[in-house]
Amino acid sequence: MLDILYLDDYLAIVHKPAGWLVHRTPLDKGETRFVLQTLRDQIGRHVWPVHRLDKGTSGVLLFALDADTARTLSHAFESGQGLQKTYRALVRGWPADAGQIDHPLKRMPDDMRTERLEVQPAQSRFATLRRFELPLPQQGFASTRCAEVALHPLTGRRHQLRRHMKHIAHPIIGDATHGKGPLNRAVGDLIGVQRLWLHATRLQLVHPASSQPLTIDAPLPVEWRLWDAFPECPSAGSD
Repeated sequence: MLDILYLDDYLAIVHKPAGWLVHRTPLDKGETRFVLQTLRDQIGRHVWPVHRLDKGTSGVLLFALDADTARTLSHAFESGQGLQKTYRALVRGWPADAGQIDHPLKRMPDDMRTERLEVQPAQSRFATLRRFELPLPQQGFASTRCAEVALHPLTGRRHQLRRHMKHIAHPIIGDATHGKGPLNRAVGDLIGVQRLWLHATRLQLVHPASSQPLTIDAPLPVEWRLWDAFPECPSAGSD
């Protein structure tokens, strides 16, 4: 059963668990857990996915309950207009206190819409919430610097936050594609959980039927508490 955060005649918003696919895909034939099919069976209605969260990402996920609403909201996600998304992530290193990443992204190979290589503008904001160290030697240092950050994508590109954090040399921990494999494995062994440490905490949008503002929050998964064992470092520096 999925945790349904909001439901009316137009929208269904759920708390997606980490490790679930949004829908079936030939790229992951062995997976058996799909949010779309589970939600459809749970509420007894057809549902349309409006946006995607990566398999490893948890948090707020929006579905429409009719095709017209789906088209309206999909355009809003693509353009970034009329909605705001907030994520929480754990990253390698100590980023600056805040910043904006303006870095165009190529469409990924399985997301091409033409035969030519497409490059799309992409912007994200970040704010560092706390900095800490893990007792993991890395690259000649006795410990590994990490940080908890809030992320705000201003556009809706595939793997945007993961690729943008890699671009500024602060990859998200647990990211098997854009992160650091040895660090991911060492962190997983240290805390006993292997996952992509990225969570969609909040979605703010204008309701497509009522035009009223709507804010939906998804609490951090329980495993996030494991990071509380590593106290905040007093240094305000970055790397």
